[in-house]
Amino acid sequence: MTYIELLKRIDALAPLPKTVLDIEEFKKTDNYDTNDLVKIIEQDPLMVSTILKTANSAMFGFVSKIDSLNKAVALLGINFTISMALASGIKNAINSQLVVYGGDSDMFLRIANMQSNFVSLWMNQVDMELKKELVLPSFLQESGKFIINNAIMDEGKKDDFLKQINERFDDISAVEKEFVGMSSADVTAAIFKHWNIAQTITNSIKYSDDISKVPSQYEKNAKILNIVKLVCNISRPLDEKCIELARQRAREFGFDLQPFEAAVAKMQTRVSEE
Repeated sequence: MTYIELLKRIDALAPLPKTVLDIEEFKKTDNYDTNDLVKIIEQDPLMVSTILKTANSAMFGFVSKIDSLNKAVALLGINFTISMALASGIKNAINSQLVVYGGDSDMFLRIANMQSNFVSLWMNQVDMELKKELVLPSFLQESGKFIINNAIMDEGKKDDFLKQINERFDDISAVEKEFVGMSSADVTAAIFKHWNIAQTITNSIKYSDDISKVPSQYEKNAKILNIVKLVCNISRPLDEKCIELARQRAREFGFDLQPFEAAVAKMQTRVSEE
């Protein structure tokens, strides 16, 4: 499949659902009101179900069951709830699976949860403003895999692609480029440009697979996203080989390793309790 053919698939995507557009508008307000956000999300029962299911997962470790959207927003926080809501809306808008990656659409939300959790754990110790900036792009950065999945399936290359993903799980973007001419980061950025998602989010994701070309204003964000998706990669999350490669990149990019190591350890504990 050529680069142009993949872009045509993206251009053919339907507009975002009204709920997602309303959340995008909500994000632009200066003062977040929890009740306003709840009212928006309640328009989409599937979105509500996704958020409650996520909030009750072992990854968050809440003691009691979360049985209402209001309670979920209060415990998860507005930014994280927005991330989950948008991810759910985008997943449903593209309406695809992830069988060529060895999973289904639930895999996307699990990996999105892991990546945003890892960003939060890491940036909690580094920079709270960066944490706020990165929770959303870390949650959404694998969205392009839905389009890649469809392209691979249409070409009848599922088995070949999955074989390469399993063998080269530490460099999934390279496999994607070989098969469809674009990495998931490229595709996600093109999708978000098509849907007019905020430029900071779009470009932070776009350059996360091509650090050598990243403009300076997005450099730190792109480097962090690059590390995060290696640690919590869709094929083998928290694999020791990937963690070591991520550690090397963190050192190369000039990050303090202590917060990184602490975040990895906490993620390993959370995942072991799932």
